[in-house]
Amino acid sequence: MQDLDEATRTELEAAAFRHLLRHLDEHKDVQNIDLMILADFCRNCLSKWLVGAAEERGAELDYDAAREYVYGMPYGEWKARYQQEATPEQQAAFEAHNARKQAKARQNGEESAQNG
Repeated sequence: MQDLDEATRTELEAAAFRHLLRHLDEHKDVQNIDLMILADFCRNCLSKWLVGAAEERGAELDYDAAREYVYGMPYGEWKARYQQEATPEQQAAFEAHNARKQAKARQNGEESAQNG
């Protein structure tokens, strides 16, 4: 990738992102909580990242508009059609995931303080 010019790299990254969105759209059964547990991001995170990227470039992008782009429809509609209630197992896995993240953050903070 480092051998590519910036415009080509950006085009490839954009194409991969659009492919990711299509893939997520084709797998609506994959719930956001599952994505968070396994990969520490979800469709809402992608929406927030889009808004953040727009802000960095001085462009305006409303969070609801970003979510509609990511979800392929208004969020409320997607939620009503496809979002399932989290199971107790999913909730427990999500809580364990967050506990691991917090422990890692504390450990990294302690290491930084020791090295600082």
